[in-house]
Amino acid sequence: MTINSALEPILQAFAEFANTDWSQMPVEAARAMLDSPITPREPIEMARVENLTMDLPGRAIPARLYVPNGAGERPALVAYFHGGGWVLGGLETHDATCRSLAQASGAAVLSVDYRLAPEARYPAAAEDCYDACIWAEANADKLGVDATRLAVAGDSAGGNLAAAVSIMARDRGGPGIRHQLLIYPVTDSDFERVSYADNGGGEYFLSTGAMKWFWTHYMGETNPVDAPLARVLHVEDLSNLPPATVITAQYDPLRDEGDDYAKRLAAAGIATDHQTAPGMIHGFFGMSDTVPDAAQWVEHAGANLRKALA
Repeated sequence: MTINSALEPILQAFAEFANTDWSQMPVEAARAMLDSPITPREPIEMARVENLTMDLPGRAIPARLYVPNGAGERPALVAYFHGGGWVLGGLETHDATCRSLAQASGAAVLSVDYRLAPEARYPAAAEDCYDACIWAEANADKLGVDATRLAVAGDSAGGNLAAAVSIMARDRGGPGIRHQLLIYPVTDSDFERVSYADNGGGEYFLSTGAMKWFWTHYMGETNPVDAPLARVLHVEDLSNLPPATVITAQYDPLRDEGDDYAKRLAAAGIATDHQTAPGMIHGFFGMSDTVPDAAQWVEHAGANLRKALA
C-alpha cells in the first residue's frame, strides 16, 4: 500500500525537520521547531481538564487530567506518556491526543510531563512515569478516578515508557496495571533493521539520524546495552505483564522493533493485539483531525482500553 494521501501535505510542512542534520542540532533548536502542537480545528470538549502538580520523591512534575463527558463518577484511569524521543514534547504537544483517547476510551487520561533529556538522562523519564502511577493510585480519591482500573499508554518514546512502567510495576510489586497501549514504541537501539533502511531517510518524517540523536541525549554516558528500561525488547522475561495493544505504522523506522516486541509479548503468553497501520507514518496517531484514516486507530485503541478497564 502507498502512503496515505492525507499525509502528503503534512510531510511537506515537516520537510525542514526531515532534512535536518541531527548531528549538529542543538536541543533548544529542536524544541523550538517541534514543540509547537498541531492545533485541531476544534478541541474535543471534556467534562473536566485539570492541571496538576505531582509531588514525587525528591521532585515535583506537572501533569494534566482529562475526564471525558459521560465518564461517570469514578472513571478508570489511563496514564499517558508523550512521545518526543525522551527529549521533546510535553503537555501541550499531546493535548489533542489525550482528549481523543479519553473520548474513545471513556476513561480519564492523566498526561505525565516527565523530565526530559539531556537535562535528566536515563532512567529519569522511566522513574518519573512509574512514580506518577504510584502517585495517581495514592491520590485517586482526590482525582475522582478509580485507580484499581489503571492502564498505561504512550506513543514512540512514550510507548517505550509505558512498556518500561509495565515491567517496573511487575518487578516492584505494583501498582496493578490492566493494559498497556504501545503506539509505535521505541524498544531497541538497533538502527540496522529493514524498517530503518526503508523508512529512515527522513522522507517519512522520522529519520535514522533523529533517532540516533534521541538515544544519545537520553543515554548520555550509559551504554544502551546496560539500559534494560530503554531497550525493552531485550528484557529477558516478558511474562506476567499486562495485556497489550501494539500499533505500528507501515512507513515508520520503528516499525520492526515494535512488531518484534509485540511478537515477544505474545510468545511470553501475554494477550497481545498487534496491528500495523497501512499507509501511515510515525506520529500519525496524533493526526486524526487532519488524517481521517488515523481516527479509526484512535477508536481501536480506545475500544481496547474500554474493554480492559470495564
